[in-house]
Amino acid sequence: MDDHHLGQIEQIMKALYKSWSSDSSSKWSQDNPAKGQCGVTALIVNDLLGGEIRKTKLPEGWHFYNVINGKRYDLTISQFKEDILYMDVPSNRNEAFSDTNAKQYNYLKQSVINQLSFSKERGTLNI
Repeated sequence: MDDHHLGQIEQIMKALYKSWSSDSSSKWSQDNPAKGQCGVTALIVNDLLGGEIRKTKLPEGWHFYNVINGKRYDLTISQFKEDILYMDVPSNRNEAFSDTNAKQYNYLKQSVINQLSFSKERGTLNI
């Protein structure tokens, strides 16, 4: 992925971090803001950048993330203390949506778009 796409991922990551809250996951906490955000985050990244949604089985259940241009992007990895052995099982939007609900998805999508628009107004967004 070229520098332009890496810049997009960084911008989206910043917007997600500012947007994650108890409105986007009931498991959210200030100590672990990425907790429970994997499905909804994978959906938002898929909305913005396309690519594929993949999953890996963990003791707590399925963990969702993105693959864009053949590269894995797990924007919620910070929720885990241990390293993940990725299985990269093909998934889809329906499966990722089973990890969230419409209210959480709509909240996070609107919040991220608002954060990205704010960045664009300041001249720092290149999506």
